[in-house]
Amino acid sequence: MADKVLIVDDDKSVIDILYKVIKSNGIEADLAHSGEEAIVMVGGNQYDLILLDINMHGIDGFEVIRILRDRGFNIPIIVVSGRKEDYDMIFGLDIGADDYITKPFNPVTLGAKVKAMIRRNKGSLQGRENTIEAGPFVYNTSTLRLYKNGQELNLTSKENAMMKLFLDNVNAIFSKDMIYEMIWGDTIIDENAIMVYINRLRQKIEDDPSHPKFIQNVRGLGYRFVI
Repeated sequence: MADKVLIVDDDKSVIDILYKVIKSNGIEADLAHSGEEAIVMVGGNQYDLILLDINMHGIDGFEVIRILRDRGFNIPIIVVSGRKEDYDMIFGLDIGADDYITKPFNPVTLGAKVKAMIRRNKGSLQGRENTIEAGPFVYNTSTLRLYKNGQELNLTSKENAMMKLFLDNVNAIFSKDMIYEMIWGDTIIDENAIMVYINRLRQKIEDDPSHPKFIQNVRGLGYRFVI
């Protein structure tokens, strides 16, 4: 089955460009012209990735991310936005986006990012069903579901990858550069994004995120997952 992307933007000229970029990379694409339409389409179709604008009439892109993540959809989301402020990027990542690209964008770079993210996400879904158990956590490597004390915690695709990395390497120390290479590979992200993801993961797995027990800072070195 061909990969399929949902493109969400209320600007016809932008959505036409994004559609051409996706199709030129051999990927199928559906179009949504509003946040409301996107939410309905995600509920009734299977997508490998979402390209999402932020500034739209009605429900904006940030609210779309919130709603989809609250409903348990872990589809990778790349924000493609004209808003260039750092706090918009950090906020988008913090609420569940997997990447943030500003307009105007390089079509070749965007196409490469989309293909790489779909490939990585599908790769993490392959393989036989298995579970990893560490302390109160049980992680199903087939369904990518994480449980803490028997209760499921909803993770985005990048949170999944980071949690899997930690669970596979309890007590190991990872620098930001190591996490960057192992989770994002050659995909270009802002260096602050790793800190954003660490904080977001702490919000989901820690009893007290302000005093993390499991994901610990190691001064001058990086992070360590401790049970």
